[in-house]
This record gives sequence, structure tokens and C-alpha cells, in this order.
Amino acid sequence: MIRMQDIADKLGISKGTVSKALNGTANISEELQKKILETAVEMGYTKKLRRQKDEEQKLCILIDNTEYKAPHQFGYDIILGFRQLAEPAGYTVDVIQVNDKLQKSITYDAFMIQNNYKGSFVIGFSLSTPWMKDFYSSRIPAVLYDNYIPANPSVAYVGIDNTEGMALAVSHLKELGHKNIGYLSAALGSYIMQVRHKSFFQALRQTGLNADYTRARNAYLITECVERHLPKLLDMGVTAIICSHDQLAHAAICQCQQLGYHIPEELSIIGFDDLPFCAYTSPPMTTVRQNRIQIGKSAYCALESLLNHVSIGTLLLHAQLIVRESTSTVKTKHPT
Repeated sequence: MIRMQDIADKLGISKGTVSKALNGTANISEELQKKILETAVEMGYTKKLRRQKDEEQKLCILIDNTEYKAPHQFGYDIILGFRQLAEPAGYTVDVIQVNDKLQKSITYDAFMIQNNYKGSFVIGFSLSTPWMKDFYSSRIPAVLYDNYIPANPSVAYVGIDNTEGMALAVSHLKELGHKNIGYLSAALGSYIMQVRHKSFFQALRQTGLNADYTRARNAYLITECVERHLPKLLDMGVTAIICSHDQLAHAAICQCQQLGYHIPEELSIIGFDDLPFCAYTSPPMTTVRQNRIQIGKSAYCALESLLNHVSIGTLLLHAQLIVRESTSTVKTKHPT
């Protein structure tokens, strides 16, 4: 078991200085504090930190690129579900918006030690987010929503089964008679966008449909997708389009209507996530539902397992297809 004195001996400083750094005391230099924190992480001091019973039990939710403060926003229910289990269990849960500047200034483990957090639930990180590299070797438990880190027993992945969700969407369209299906996606800079992209073609092959890679288009901006890529899919004669998320699907519906297409008579459109607004689009949107409350609860269960040294790798909830009025058989053909 690594002690503060061991860290002090390695750095040639006093135990009191190490204590100040680990507890975030302001009267030592930022450079020295960073060096002490990094050395503590390197020596495995985090293991001792988690065994202390007399300190406040704190968890954090680290969030980036995700709105969460209002009930209609994507992250709201996920955080609510996590808190519904964590707080009755005696944990204080802090929600922290992180950015690249913070992550480049301090490692993940050092941040967790400095703020006395036992573990974290991580939402909205892209593959290029700085701390994603830290998770490959981190010793402090982290549960990642829609991100996967292999071979680290301190890190778990939770979400829904996106492969199952995409298969449900493709099978639904095939049952309606669609054979020429297109796919619009956000940029493939996140793990989950890559999973959904791959799962779309896997679902096409499994249902015996043509997995033509030219029918899948992606862009960073929604406007680019619907203004540049959507017309190309329409020119290819697709009769249905699956979108990687609901905002993109809604934009596609609006753009098609502006181009004179009738939804769903001439074109079926499916979203992904089932955000609250999907029931109120015109027409109401068929989409793949993520039960966000249950995702938050499953994240706490996975984190609790990690804190008890039970190595959870992946915890996926079943997907559910919510059929509304944006999909149907093709009843008319739009004039070319």
C-alpha cells in the first residue's frame, strides 16, 4: 500500500507538502501540485484512496458535447437515472462539464485524486477527447456511455445494443417493402457513430438487402448532410432513409418536404434515440428508443461493480423500435 511518505520520499519533499497537493490546498505552486498528483497516480496511490472509509463518498459525472440541464435534452434523463440509484446509496454526485483545456492541464486520475472522487460516469466524449487516452491505463473506475476501452479492468462501457437497434430499423423497412435504403450520419469521429454506421450495413446483409456503401453519407454538420448528401441519396432512388440520430432525421424530414416529397408516402425516414420531440414532429417520427433513465441506472450498477473490484466490461440494454407515422409502404413515386 502506497503511503504519502512514499510519494514524499520519491520526490524529496515533505509529507505535509504531499498532503497539501492531494487535498487541493492553494498554498503550493501549480507546477509542484501537478508533479505530486502525477507521481501519486504513477505509484498507485489511488488504490489507498478508495479504501479510506472515513471520507465523503463522492462520484462525478463528467460530461462534454451533451446538453443535460432541461428535461427535453438528451443527457437529462441519463443523469437522473444515475442519481436515482447513487444518492440513496449514500453518494454525493457532482455533474462537471469538462473541456479540452481542463483535460490537457491535468490527467484523469490526477483530477479524480485532487477532487476526492471514487469513480466517474463519462458522457459525450468523442474519440479525440484528451482523457480518452487516459482511460486505457486509468486505475480509478470509470463507466463510459457509448465508448469502449478494451483490456482495462477499471473501465466499463454502457449503452443500448446499437447493432440490435439498427437491425430492428432495417427489418421494419424491409417488411414494408423497402429494398433501396439509404443512411445519413453525423461525422464518424465518435465510437458510437462508427458502431451505427457498421451496424447499418451488417443489418442490410443479414436481411438479404444490397449493402451498397455509396448509399451511406456522413458530415459533421446537419445542414451539410441534408443540403448536400440527402439530395444525392434521393437521386439514387432510395425509398427510405435511416438517420444516426433524431435531430438529423427531423432535419431530413423538413428538407424532403421542402423539396416536395410526401413523408411517408414517397419516402420513409427513421431516427435514432427517441428524443421527446419525436412524438410531435410532422409526421411523428419512427425511431429507435434509448431508455435513458435505465442507461443512467445501469451506469451506476456498472460503477458500483468496478468499485467493488468486479470487472464489468460491457453492459448493453435492449433497443426498442418505436413505430410512428414517418414510415410506411411506398404508395406513390416522386416525379424525377
